[in-house]
Amino acid sequence: MNLCFILCLVSTSLTFTLVYGGVGSNVSYDGRSLIIDGQRKLLISASIHYPRSVPAMWPALIQTAKEGGIDVIETYVFWNGHELSPGNYYFGGRFDLVQFAKVVQDAGMYLILRIGPFVAAEWNFGGVPVWLHYIPGTVFRTYNQPFMHHMEKFTTYIVNLMKKEKLFASQGGPIILSQIENEYGYYENYYKEDGKKYALWAAKMAVSQNTSVPWIMCQQWDAPDPVIDTCNSFYCDQFTPTSPKRPKMWTENWPGWFKTFGGRDPHRPVEDVAFSVARFFQKGGSLNNYYMYHGGTNFGRTAGGPFITTSYDYDAPIDEYGLPRLPKWGHLKELHKAIKLCEHVLLYGKSVNISLGPSVEADIYTDSSGACAAFISNVDDKNDKKVVFRNASYHLPAWSVSILPDCKNVVFNTAKVSSPTNIVAMIPEHLQQSDKGQKTLKWDVFKENPGIWGKADFVKNGFVDHINTTKDTTDYLWHTTSILIDANEEFLKKGSKPALLIESKGHTLHAFVNQKYQGTGTGNGSHSAFTFKNPISLRAGKNEIAILSLTVGLQTAGPFYDFIGAGVTSVKIIGLNNRTIDLSSNAWAYKIGVLGEHLSIYQGEGMNSVKWTSTSEPPKGQALTWLL
Repeated sequence: MNLCFILCLVSTSLTFTLVYGGVGSNVSYDGRSLIIDGQRKLLISASIHYPRSVPAMWPALIQTAKEGGIDVIETYVFWNGHELSPGNYYFGGRFDLVQFAKVVQDAGMYLILRIGPFVAAEWNFGGVPVWLHYIPGTVFRTYNQPFMHHMEKFTTYIVNLMKKEKLFASQGGPIILSQIENEYGYYENYYKEDGKKYALWAAKMAVSQNTSVPWIMCQQWDAPDPVIDTCNSFYCDQFTPTSPKRPKMWTENWPGWFKTFGGRDPHRPVEDVAFSVARFFQKGGSLNNYYMYHGGTNFGRTAGGPFITTSYDYDAPIDEYGLPRLPKWGHLKELHKAIKLCEHVLLYGKSVNISLGPSVEADIYTDSSGACAAFISNVDDKNDKKVVFRNASYHLPAWSVSILPDCKNVVFNTAKVSSPTNIVAMIPEHLQQSDKGQKTLKWDVFKENPGIWGKADFVKNGFVDHINTTKDTTDYLWHTTSILIDANEEFLKKGSKPALLIESKGHTLHAFVNQKYQGTGTGNGSHSAFTFKNPISLRAGKNEIAILSLTVGLQTAGPFYDFIGAGVTSVKIIGLNNRTIDLSSNAWAYKIGVLGEHLSIYQGEGMNSVKWTSTSEPPKGQALTWLL
C-alpha cells in the first residue's frame, strides 16, 4: 500500500503561520513533533477521500471523525479526476476539492493534502490521467521530460488554487502538510539512477512551490534534504527517522484492507489496530494517520485493478455508508482519549525503557514538573502476563498495551473492548410486493445483440492491445471474425463439438458464436495471461466468432505499470477432424464500447433511445442485458 515519508520545505529553524478565526499561530517542527502556536502537538489523522463519498456526506463524515478523537483529515488529490484532458480542469461534484477543504476548516480541523499527483490508492491508473500515457515519449514516474512537465504543471495548478482560496496554514487555512509523489522509494530500485534523479527533482520541485508548509512523500528511504522520512507499515513502532531533527510520523496505519472481486472480505480486529497505535506513541510517535478512516465507494469507473471492487469500505472505523463501525470506531475513540491524556509529558518529557520480563516492557515518560506517563506492552500474541511495575501488580492480556497517564492507573488497555457492537447487514428483498392493492414490481429490459453494432471502428489482421485501443474511455472492446465450415466436416456428422481456445492478457472476456453466448473467461488479477476453453456449436457454412474483451480497472502502481497491456492475444478452434485452426491472424473487425453505453441508456434522455421490454421477473442467464 501507501508507505510514506515527509518532505519539508525549510529547515527546522523556520516557522509557518497558521491562522484560525483571525488568531495567528506559528507552526514549526522539531525532532519530537509538529509545533502549533508554540506548543508541540500529538496529532491523530484520518484519511477520507473526497471523491469516494458524495458532497452531502462530507460534513457528517468529518464531524463523526472529530467525535472519534481525530484532529486532522487527510486526502489525496486525484489528478485524473481533475484534469480530464490537457489543460481541461474539473472541480465539480465529488471532485470539489476546495469545498471539501472548507468543510474540514469549518469543523476546526487540520488537513493533510497529498497532491501526489500519483496516488496509487487502488484508484484507476494510480490517479494519473490515461491521456498522459499517449503523449509521445512519456514514461511515468521517471526522469522523463514529458511526464515531469505535466506533473509539475498540475501540482502547480493545485497549489495555486489552494493559495487563491487561502487554504494553506500560512493563510489561515487548514492545510498543514502537503505531499509530492507517493510510494516512490519502493520502486526506485527498478528505475535505478534514473529513479534517484526523479525523486530529487520531485523534492526540489515541491520546495519551489513556496506553500510555507511541509510536504509529504511516500517511502523514500534515502530521502534528500529537506525531507523528513516517515513510516508506513505494520511495524512503525520500530521505525526511527534518519535524522534526530525529524519527528516520527506514521502516514498510513491500515485499519483494514480493500476488497477484490472473488477475494475474501478483509477484516482487521480493532484490538490489533489499537495495539499498533498505542505502540507507535509508546515508542515516540507524534502523528498517526489511519488509511482509511472512511473508505467510501469507487464510483463510476474509478476503481483500479484489475478486479478492485466498487466498495472501498476498507473495514474502516466509519463504514462505506457513513455510519460508525462499532466496536472499531468506539474503541479507537477511547484509545485517542487515553493517549491525549499523556500528550504533554509524551512530547516534552524524557523517556526510559525498562524490561518487565519476557515480551513485556514499559516506556516511562517524565518531565521537570514531576508528571509521569507509562505505556506497558505485552508483545506475546498468545499468553497473558502478570507484571509488577512501581510496586503495583498489573495484568496484561496477550498482544496488548496498557496506558497509565499517571504511571499508576490503567485508563485503557488495547485488548479490552468495552464499546458496543453493531452489525450492518444487507437483507435481500423479494421483488414481488406482498401488500394487497400494490402493483407488482416491473423491470424494463433491453438486450443488446452480440458483436459489432453500427459500423466497425476499424478492421485489422491480428490483435490490438485493449488499453491502447480504448484509451480507457470504456471497459469494452468487441472483436469479430468469421470462419467457413465445410458441410463434410466429421464433427458435424458425429454431433461432436470443437472447442474455442482463447488466450488473453486480461482481464475478462465473453465469447459468442453466431450471436449465441458460449461462456466467460477471467484472469486472476496478475499480469499473466489466462486461457478460455469451451465447446462451441458450429454449423456448415459461415460462422461468426465474436469476443467481448473487458478491463476491470487499470493497474494502480508498480514499476512501469503504465506499459502493462490487456486483451486477446490468440484465438484457435480445436477438434476439427483432429486439426487446429488458428484465427489469430484473421481479419478482425473492432468496435470500441457497447451500444447501451454509447447511447447512455442508463441516464437521463438516453433512456429513451432504445426500446425497453417490461417484465415482472428479471431475466437470468442472458448476456448483454440492461435492467432498469
